[in-house]
Amino acid sequence: MTSTPTTPAPVHWKLVIDCANPQAQADFWAAALHYEVEDNDALIQRLLELGALPREATVEFHDRLAFRDLVAVRHPADPYDRDSGTGLGRRLLFQRVPEEKTGKNRLHLDLHPGDGLREAEVERLTGLGASVLREVKEPSGAWVVMADPEGNEFCVQ
Repeated sequence: MTSTPTTPAPVHWKLVIDCANPQAQADFWAAALHYEVEDNDALIQRLLELGALPREATVEFHDRLAFRDLVAVRHPADPYDRDSGTGLGRRLLFQRVPEEKTGKNRLHLDLHPGDGLREAEVERLTGLGASVLREVKEPSGAWVVMADPEGNEFCVQ
């Protein structure tokens, strides 16, 4: 869909997920979704050289510098800014927060591996560190409610 004077361009967005360990969450979700962890090393190097970012705000992650408190994963087919490593399409951003998760998610991801693939996908995700919370079978369909390594719920259809 292209933008015309009467049709505004769609809003670019990312889903931000609070967590205790952004790097571990990024690794889990990149593997779960077959996404790529964003590489912000070049941007971080520039910010450090300019004195705009303190070294303690960074960590070594996959042999590159990463932001200590946030890291994103992006769809491998979507565009990204080569200078910063930041995705310009479908992204999940994990940000460190001090508080623990305390209740049910108000927003969650539904994963759709394809017809007949749910059981194998649940097994694969369990192998990555997810846990099965419950299996749901209703007249409207069946799915498995799971939790990522930090307890955030998601469903496998």
